[in-house]
Amino acid sequence: MTCRMVLKRMGWVVWGVLAAGVMWGIGGGVWAREGGEAAPRVVRPGATDDAPPSDAVVLFDGRDLSKWEHVGGGAAKWKVRDGQMIVVPGTGDIVTRQSYGSCQLHIEWMVPHEQGGSGQHVGNSGIKFQTQYEIQVLESHDHTTRPEGQAGAIYAQHPPLVNACRPPNVWQSYDIVFLAPKRDGSGKVVEPGRFTVFQNGVLIHHNAKILGKTGGAPPPRYHDHAPRMPLLLQDHGHAVRYRNIWLRQLGA
Repeated sequence: MTCRMVLKRMGWVVWGVLAAGVMWGIGGGVWAREGGEAAPRVVRPGATDDAPPSDAVVLFDGRDLSKWEHVGGGAAKWKVRDGQMIVVPGTGDIVTRQSYGSCQLHIEWMVPHEQGGSGQHVGNSGIKFQTQYEIQVLESHDHTTRPEGQAGAIYAQHPPLVNACRPPNVWQSYDIVFLAPKRDGSGKVVEPGRFTVFQNGVLIHHNAKILGKTGGAPPPRYHDHAPRMPLLLQDHGHAVRYRNIWLRQLGA
């Protein structure tokens, strides 16, 4: 065997060893460990997909409004009956007593069957993150309105990808991932907030960019506010019902 042939065979062996090392690394070996990352913390899921996991903050368990207050301060004036939180029209919005940044929220809601009414005047409420950024609640199964104002919309900014609404008097669910806007040291927004939303198990927003505070005069813009703010539920004059509300804080 010539020297050239020996070197060639040695080259193939070297390449084989390197390739095996690469594959071993991809499979969870050196590459997976070289960063020294700690193992992910343990979070125990709930008994069902809609039950709160072990690290969730339960905001409403069907018993009382102790985690909520009136938006202007003082006791929340909505009703609790049969395990449900019910908007009392005209009493005002309610907010959580605690403040949150980026989070995962599970919330279930039901709009009443109402005779008459159209557009924004049937089963209207809303869920506002940091009291600024609204995911719309509305009767959008039988009634139509402008797309960016229907149920599931990032209000006045983005319509849902699809209409996944159930009829009135039937419970619906939102599973929402909210990423709060990032600001620099001067308070300027350097990364917009984002929403990913599932309605009744159907994806209706995927990493959608929040353009600023929802519902204000166009064009939308961001307003100064603290990094953590309360979650707000809206009284828009309709007896919308909520239940099974829990939240997981994301990030530091």
